[in-house]
Amino acid sequence: MSKPHFHVTAGLVWKDGKLLITRRLEGRHLAGYWEFPGGKQEPGESLEACLEREIREELAMEVKAVKNLLQIDHDYESKSITLHLFLCDWLKGTPTPLGCDELRWVRPEELGNYQLPPPDVQVLPFIQNLSHNARQPSEERTNPPSHADTKGLQGLED
Repeated sequence: MSKPHFHVTAGLVWKDGKLLITRRLEGRHLAGYWEFPGGKQEPGESLEACLEREIREELAMEVKAVKNLLQIDHDYESKSITLHLFLCDWLKGTPTPLGCDELRWVRPEELGNYQLPPPDVQVLPFIQNLSHNARQPSEERTNPPSHADTKGLQGLED
């Protein structure tokens, strides 16, 4: 018997050199784990639309998925997923934890201090590379910040 397979999106949203992470609600798969915001793709929905919808529903903020950075395949006991990691532009809104227990802005080097789902752990080396090689949003910029420049990094090609 084969396991169901899902496509899941996650977004990198930057503010002052920090990334937005959220804590999963109690009563859900991996409750209490921290993760990059995003969620499961619905039938007929593009990956970009999925990510933008999930962040709007869970955090009451508008983002634009601007670049598909990489994908990770992972098998859980009862299902398998492909995680699609995107770089996002923060367009408007103040992040508010509607579909999560809590949110935090964390420096990339601090991500290892949080309990993350296995696919998110697998992207940490990529994020460390991204944070060391990318131009971060200007410290003078106000909400919403622009996305980091990913020119020259490895990942999915445009």
